[in-house]
Amino acid sequence: MTLFEARGLACQRAGRLVFEQLEFALEAGDALLLRGPNGSGKSSLLRLLAGLLRPAAGVLRWQGRPFAAQDPEHRARLHFVGHLDAGKANLTVRENLAFLAGLAGLARLRESALERFDLAELADLPVRYLSAGQKRRLALARLEVAPRPLWLLDEPAVGLDATNRRRLERLIAAHLAAGGLCIVATHGDVSLSGALVLDFGEAVA
Repeated sequence: MTLFEARGLACQRAGRLVFEQLEFALEAGDALLLRGPNGSGKSSLLRLLAGLLRPAAGVLRWQGRPFAAQDPEHRARLHFVGHLDAGKANLTVRENLAFLAGLAGLARLRESALERFDLAELADLPVRYLSAGQKRRLALARLEVAPRPLWLLDEPAVGLDATNRRRLERLIAAHLAAGGLCIVATHGDVSLSGALVLDFGEAVA
């Protein structure tokens, strides 16, 4: 059964057509890799699916029902990890994740969210002192804070070493095995067995 689909999607930015007639259909447990050079539309699609951009045309459906990407109900079922790591600089690593847990209605932060990307020793350090790679690991740790079925990840492996790339791949694989969906923009640094691929080809001039 199709869980999430797009039909005839088009995106315009600054008066330019980024893509049109874009379509996909994903079932529970599917991963979709977005490939193509910078500027080809991968990030625009993820931002559109996250409700940060409005489509110029087309329809999105969840479990067969059309919805607007800006609907609060849709945003509540997704995690979006973009290029900006979005940590609050003056809060500690633990406080950042606990804040997100509170927003999700959880009573406490699960320690696994710190342990997955080796953040336990950094838990009491303010985010402003983290390196770029540590901030990226913190951004990805958000995926474990609260379960949500749809993950939208924009080049999530940037700044990660080989060990943490493997951790990310294992986390995504576990999410898919539990029936979740994952759409990932990548230049080939994330490997997911059996993933579908959407090739964006050339960059927009």
